[in-house]
Amino acid sequence: MSTKSEVKKAKMAAKQKDRSASEWAEVWRRLKKNRMAMVGLVILILLILMAIFADVLAPAGFNDQSIPRRNKAPSSEYWMGTDNFGRSILDRAIHGSRVSLVIGIISVSIAVVFGGLLGAIAGYFGGKVDNIIMRIMDVLLAIPSILLAISIVAALGNGLFNVMIAVGISSIPGYARIVRASVLSLKGQEFVDAARAIGAGNGRIIFKHIIPNSLAPVFVQGTLGVATAILSAAGLSFIGLGLMPPNPEWGAMLAVGRHHVRDHGHMTLFPGLFIMLTILALNLLGDGLRDALDPKLKSG
Repeated sequence: MSTKSEVKKAKMAAKQKDRSASEWAEVWRRLKKNRMAMVGLVILILLILMAIFADVLAPAGFNDQSIPRRNKAPSSEYWMGTDNFGRSILDRAIHGSRVSLVIGIISVSIAVVFGGLLGAIAGYFGGKVDNIIMRIMDVLLAIPSILLAISIVAALGNGLFNVMIAVGISSIPGYARIVRASVLSLKGQEFVDAARAIGAGNGRIIFKHIIPNSLAPVFVQGTLGVATAILSAAGLSFIGLGLMPPNPEWGAMLAVGRHHVRDHGHMTLFPGLFIMLTILALNLLGDGLRDALDPKLKSG
């Protein structure tokens, strides 16, 4: 009887995996129907392609200086004008997209990996483990994320790697709470009991069954989190704690342009537009994912 019961529960676990695959297909179908989400996805793909092929789109380089052409307004030769060192703002913005997107994606990846793991452990084991982890997360949440990022960068020093670490660490508590909530609702499900009945250990259950089934809200938060990470990195660069010159980064370009905003407003206008367009695309996609994953919309 016990063997039949284990076989039955194993079949239930397999059905759960098939059901998860079909659910993701349904999510994609719903997402494609959302025009604004598709607009955001197209814009995001174009920005990613621009970052990948930055050397092709702006072959002249992002730090080619020329005093005679400094502070030129937008023209047919320089579509977005030049800065106070005579560098093409368009070329620097194109190369800056690579930096900003890398910071956003890697920072969120750090937060998702560590925050998700801590949240999964806290939700699965509960008790003292849950209490200790979540109280630490509460302490981190009590500190404004940008202030925490500033403190970390100030301690570690300027640089791309340190900015990614700072922004990633400051975002960990939010993902830990999201994953914990999902795990608490999943750990009593039948497919978890089935996995436990066939001898799966706690580690296998967490990584093989629980975490994959708790990723839906993480994807939504991660999409919106990339936008927040890009804004945080731009803010750090704006106050001088991000990438050091002459590296192109949208926030650093704004910081340089603010000293010339009255006479040469294009120096702040175009980097600001790149930031705004990226954040808009990510927010549209994130909202679309949220709607596609909303269980209340499944009957629609």
